[in-house]
Amino acid sequence: MKPVLLVDDSPTILMSMSVLLSKAGYPNEQAPNAEAALEKVRGGFAPGLVITDYHMPGMHGVELIQELRKLPSTRFTPMLVLTTESQQDKRDAARKAGATGWLVKPVEADKLLQVLKQVLPN
Repeated sequence: MKPVLLVDDSPTILMSMSVLLSKAGYPNEQAPNAEAALEKVRGGFAPGLVITDYHMPGMHGVELIQELRKLPSTRFTPMLVLTTESQQDKRDAARKAGATGWLVKPVEADKLLQVLKQVLPN
């Protein structure tokens, strides 16, 4: 199983998501911002799923998705936006950029795991 790439500028969110995914059997890697995530993927890391925050300093999550969609290794990788935002226009922008789905924080563990089962090939 390819690891999940978690991208969030909050160390607390990264840690809690990583623990949740690890306990559920999903290997994962973390990046503290979009630029670090992009660098990781350009360096050869091929995630099986990307979960990114929307609001981050520098490049935001939708811009990250746009950039990842340009790369052969992540062109068809499922990508979820995890954010406090719920406005339809932001969801539409994420979908247009290539986001597979949208989760509003705080997301319940059961709901997140259910979504992962739907979007991951295994």
